[in-house]
Amino acid sequence: MTIDRPDLLPPVPAGATRVALLGDIVGKTGRRAARAAVAPLRRAGVAFLAANAENASGGNGCAAREARDLLNAGFDALTMGNHVWKHKDLLPLLEADLRVLRPLNFPPGTPGRGHASFDLPGGARLLVVNLIGRTRLEPTACPFRTMDDLLAEAGGPGPDPPPDATEPRPAVLVDFHADATAENHALRWYLDGRVTAVLGTHTHVQTSDAEVTPRGTGYVTDIGCCGAWPSVIGFDPQPVLAKYLTLRPHPYVPAEGPGRAEGAVLDLDPTTGRCLAAWTIRMA
Repeated sequence: MTIDRPDLLPPVPAGATRVALLGDIVGKTGRRAARAAVAPLRRAGVAFLAANAENASGGNGCAAREARDLLNAGFDALTMGNHVWKHKDLLPLLEADLRVLRPLNFPPGTPGRGHASFDLPGGARLLVVNLIGRTRLEPTACPFRTMDDLLAEAGGPGPDPPPDATEPRPAVLVDFHADATAENHALRWYLDGRVTAVLGTHTHVQTSDAEVTPRGTGYVTDIGCCGAWPSVIGFDPQPVLAKYLTLRPHPYVPAEGPGRAEGAVLDLDPTTGRCLAAWTIRMA
């Protein structure tokens, strides 16, 4: 079910925590739409709010200035993707600020980090993980085995923590920046019951398959984007059409005009880390 106004979301259940992730922010219009979504989502009970800032600066990458602007606007974390290295001035921020993540399965020695733990109300924790797919994207380490390694170290949702655990298992929110729907679906099955949610980004086209599995994992193949509408995935249609009609390079230019913010909202049980409900949102 897609919600077009956060005030239409049901009240947060007693004992639950509400979190949200907005899809790829595209250019100036996308940043404006994302910033405008912060206050309504907070009023709707969202305690933790993240966004994929992969295309926030001119539709390609995210410069440090735009990253700071989004954090100052009220986002608790920013995830990235295949364009993360476009702006070199982001590198110091990736190293210094735990709230700015790049894909975890990039090669060893890559600047920054691919996951971070955040406090939730009531003393619970949320582990946010940024992964990138391998289909039609640059070669990277296997996202499936990368998550195996991380969960072996950090734990994940479940009613019973390991016998030697010193603290409760965290909830685990995965932003999977992937190009192929089959790869998204495969990760959903692989991590079913082992993470709180797998939310897809990168294609900029919101899918209608929000679900909570019987094992307590929320899932959406792609949560959409924040950008101008109408457009072609947030970009001016004319250069995109020129590229397809001529098969020659034409740089994509972020579209101007009215914007909309898309993403996903989740209610989770902070004790077990299991997802209780999942919705897609599309705010004009």
